[in-house]
Amino acid sequence: MFIIAGLGNPGKEYENTRHNVGFKVIDVLADKYNISVAELKHRAMIGKGYVGGQKVVLVKPLTFMNLSGESIRPVIDYYKVEAESDLIVISDDISLEPGQIRIRKKGSAGGHNGLKNIIKQLGHDNFPRVRIGVGEKPKNYDLADWVLGHFNKEEKAAVDEALDKAVKALEIMLADGADTAMNEFNRKVSL
Repeated sequence: MFIIAGLGNPGKEYENTRHNVGFKVIDVLADKYNISVAELKHRAMIGKGYVGGQKVVLVKPLTFMNLSGESIRPVIDYYKVEAESDLIVISDDISLEPGQIRIRKKGSAGGHNGLKNIIKQLGHDNFPRVRIGVGEKPKNYDLADWVLGHFNKEEKAAVDEALDKAVKALEIMLADGADTAMNEFNRKVSL
């Protein structure tokens, strides 16, 4: 069983912001595999189903981004899975261009508060993640305003493509492992 957790903030006002691309990937994956992510459990919206024959639990934490680990940790404990091999976290990344995705098997939070909290709750950073590029914050722009802001038309088109790429990457990760997905998707994309 795999836990696939997409990070974001709950509420209509955050729906299509840069910070919520993790939620969007879960939505695309759930639609493709007809998984209802409607069960309220462990301070998250959860859906259970199968992706490519693998049993999955899709998770959208409702704790707000900076406390994502406070939802994800109880999910891992409840389903008795190993974070190192059975958890995949999807998050936004301001160091990647819109449309670019990057897969990592482990690593630091890279300044991302949601990942920081997950690492704090788990006590390690050894879990796979899929990062979705949302573009670098412009100079003299507040970081919170940037990640809670919306994409322009060109960025949105690139990010929509990235959502589909992220779903394909997840399918490969579930079937063949993170290394295979990294070889396929860890390439630069121009806007």
